[in-house]
Amino acid sequence: MNILFICSKNQWRSPTGEEIYRRHAGLNVRSRGTASSARRRLCLDDVQWADLIFAMENKHKQRMLADYPAAMKFKSIQVLDIPDEYRFMDPELVTLIQTSVDPFLDS
Repeated sequence: MNILFICSKNQWRSPTGEEIYRRHAGLNVRSRGTASSARRRLCLDDVQWADLIFAMENKHKQRMLADYPAAMKFKSIQVLDIPDEYRFMDPELVTLIQTSVDPFLDS
């Protein structure tokens, strides 16, 4: 399964998601940002590659739907509602991501 984590600048939240799950058996994981200043910016190939997308905020989902409407038509995207107030691998951020994401991986 290919999992894609999305935030704005691909600096703290989405890279944390990638780091948490990158060693899980059966998962391929990427993280990207929607902002033009993102460290690794989201592109059409990323959207097409992903089986399951986790957006940190609704604005990221809306940006993806606006930028890639055809590619997003049949994609599963979950909004985690995690605000931009954490640093990379912040223990609270790790817990929030795991609590939100794990149920989707167990099903």
